Amino acid sequence: MGTTATVSRKAAAARGTGVQYGALPYRMADDTLEILLVTSRRTHRWIIPKGWPMPGRTPASCAAREALEEAGIAGDIGEVAIGRFRYAKQLKSGVDLPCWVEVFPLKVTKVHDAWPEKDARERRWCTAQVAAAIVDEPQLRLLILKFEHKLNGRKR
Repeated sequence: MGTTATVSRKAAAARGTGVQYGALPYRMADDTLEILLVTSRRTHRWIIPKGWPMPGRTPASCAAREALEEAGIAGDIGEVAIGRFRYAKQLKSGVDLPCWVEVFPLKVTKVHDAWPEKDARERRWCTAQVAAAIVDEPQLRLLILKFEHKLNGRKR
């Protein structure tokens, strides 16, 4: 993530708002939707993998890359965002930067035992109901529940 993310973060801070791309990692376990959450590095809140735009990558591929780096997972990423949510990104300076996160569904097909941020984060598979209950952002909570509703409608 190096300099590209730093440039995007600085540009976002200069504008007073930012756009990030996130993955909503999921799998089906015996007809039950499971969502993978990870902890944030500094506050240890439960979140989805997300990060800054990267030149030469589509928003969906940025989200997939963040999922690999932050959660050690890979799979089939949807090219169309399923929604977005707003949150306050706390910068190292202590300033809160308002950010919009465009969210792409990621059907997980590979879970790695080792990944770049393994020592900095925890990951947890949980039902959509539990995932919605433990994330802090109300708009992300709704997005998870809408995604569950949509997938359940497809099963019928």
